[in-house]
Amino acid sequence: METTTTPSESRSADDAVEVRSHEVPYPPHLAQEMPPYRPGVKRVPVDRFYKPEYHELEIERIWKKSWQWACREEQIPNVGDYHIYEVANLSFIVVRTGPQAFKAYWNSCLHRGRKLCEFHGKRATEFRCMFHGWTWNIDGGMTDMPGGWDFPGTREEVNRLPEAKTGTWGGFVFINPDPDCEPLEAFLGELPKHYEQAGHDYAKRWAQVHVLANLACNWKVAQEAFLEAWHVGTTHPQLLRGPGDRAVSGDRWDDFGNWMRSAPALPTDEHKPKPGWGTQAESEQQVVDSRFDFHLNETSPIIVPEGATGGETIRDTLREYNRTVIGDAIDEYHAVHMGGGEMVHIWPNIHPWGGFSRLLYRFRPYKNDPDRCLMDVLLMAPWPEDRPRPPPAPVHELGPDQLIIEAPELGQLAKIFMQDLANMPYVQEGLKTSKQGYVILSSHHEAPVRHWHDLYDKWMGFENGDYLAAQEGAK
Repeated sequence: METTTTPSESRSADDAVEVRSHEVPYPPHLAQEMPPYRPGVKRVPVDRFYKPEYHELEIERIWKKSWQWACREEQIPNVGDYHIYEVANLSFIVVRTGPQAFKAYWNSCLHRGRKLCEFHGKRATEFRCMFHGWTWNIDGGMTDMPGGWDFPGTREEVNRLPEAKTGTWGGFVFINPDPDCEPLEAFLGELPKHYEQAGHDYAKRWAQVHVLANLACNWKVAQEAFLEAWHVGTTHPQLLRGPGDRAVSGDRWDDFGNWMRSAPALPTDEHKPKPGWGTQAESEQQVVDSRFDFHLNETSPIIVPEGATGGETIRDTLREYNRTVIGDAIDEYHAVHMGGGEMVHIWPNIHPWGGFSRLLYRFRPYKNDPDRCLMDVLLMAPWPEDRPRPPPAPVHELGPDQLIIEAPELGQLAKIFMQDLANMPYVQEGLKTSKQGYVILSSHHEAPVRHWHDLYDKWMGFENGDYLAAQEGAK
């Protein structure tokens, strides 16, 4: 069941001031309200965050079965350009085979198993194994089999590279290693329409920043921290909230199956949190100061006008910034787009934020180590349609001993991520020493985390209980 509200019903008091000045309707994609996600707390066994048995089962049931973002189209702009996508111990060659055609191959020679490609590449016509020279073209067909006479009866079984399924949406190239998987379009459901209605086409955005961090925690631990905002009051005390801010009055979580989205709470919302959970600022200026990167000894670069709120000032500032990028088209967008508070997460590991937020996350297990993971952070910036888009930023890969603060291109966000990531090793350690053996997820604020673990249980085959944890408990 879906309900909709009129624009006047769906505006907060803070939004209403700005709406009167810009006179744009409330976005229909945000007025589409799904029933609240199944209420109640959920208990999740700690074993799944660090035990090798779970890691191995995840490879088989998630990473070999799920649609997952492998690269951006602009990372392989020419025919023959290819990108190496790796998750856990799996490796795939994603190659552009035509102007709008992509293929993905398991990155392993069919002779002795050597990786065919170690690095990303440009304008390839073939993939040649550097061990014995067996070769396949970019369409996957074998073109050279040195010593083929010595392999009687085998040519047919090595004549084509094994493929993963591919699909595209919003400039993302997805792969799915499962040959029997549902089409990407069916998997995403309403997601493309959601962004189309919002007026935010990710295919036209510029990858302005791309940082890859190597973290000392399980990929699920890292991802969970970015699935909810309840931690802000303790982890990010500088992100102070004014009493009129919708983050204090509450968000709702709309469940679309394989993806979930946050949105401002509407009057019809059946499951609102109690107001005031966020830390509240003592002044509207403090609300603004927390959002911009400047030295504490300097005067704030953005001053709240008399009679205005911090939220209004932030949104007005962001509107004028985006005006320098896309021109007066920015006035066609409602104020709610400026804050970028729509968090969207798509199973199993991609988080493209909505509105004019540039944030995009991805989380992956690192090789065969359940105590480490990779986190991609991208800033996907709007770009004028009448100007050539710059090439995507090169990936700034941080080593295991480097902190994300060493990625200055993230600006103020690097400091905020430092606070998030500082928790991660201690969560990982705390899970291993837990006496109760499970974590507890709340009904509202951690609804997206519960939703994600419900999907995890489904894909892992735990719908009738986490049998791995039960086996461990029986020992």
